[in-house]
Amino acid sequence: MKASIISLFVFAIASAAVHAQHTAPANVNQFVDLAGTVGNSQGSGALSYVYSWQIGKKRKIEAGLGLRLTSVAGTKLTYITAGPARLTRSFTTPFVIFFAGQKTENWDTLTVQRPFVNALNVTINLGYNFTPRFGAGFNIDLIGATFGKKSSSVFKSNGETSTDPASKPTTFNLLLTGDHDRGSLNSEFFLKYKINDKWAVRAIYQFLFTEYKTSNVKQTASDGTVIDRFRNKANNFGAGLSYQF
Repeated sequence: MKASIISLFVFAIASAAVHAQHTAPANVNQFVDLAGTVGNSQGSGALSYVYSWQIGKKRKIEAGLGLRLTSVAGTKLTYITAGPARLTRSFTTPFVIFFAGQKTENWDTLTVQRPFVNALNVTINLGYNFTPRFGAGFNIDLIGATFGKKSSSVFKSNGETSTDPASKPTTFNLLLTGDHDRGSLNSEFFLKYKINDKWAVRAIYQFLFTEYKTSNVKQTASDGTVIDRFRNKANNFGAGLSYQF
């Protein structure tokens, strides 16, 4: 099943590439991108296809949608309580929740021994071309699904530890901002340099969420809420290589 999903994704990108060579209007930019990042005890690889429109008189602004497959692997990663946001943040207003204080007293932790997730998500992509060769941009996952590897994990709550034999990645991904989010979501800030009309390289700062659900152990919050989702938030750095159709 996992191999079939990846094969279908690669086939979709190849089909889009063939179609793009014959139908893309002048104000459209289509490309595939392969990226890799590394961080604390983890690394990721991502393959994406992006269809964007060049906006404005000088067509310096780009905005579009894409599809991205992100694979993440690590060793003994610490995941913290994933929400609900009313328990983990000082206020919960969407978008501005990024500036809310963190209620660390409500966190429990889940240390996943061998995390491995594959997140297939629709993306939104924004960029600005300062010159014909140099630009910058931002992208973020919106919605999708995750499949991956079950792993044993160590759950710690109120100073006591227990073992969960088969924690698994959260299946459904949805961008709701901050601790309202669900699942595994990838976002990038990047600088881009076009080597020629077809190829470009990127320097990437990545903010990456991955999420696991427990099977046998649960957190019980002070208000009685039962929690089985735990999130790792990573700040990673890497590079990408893009090919424009």
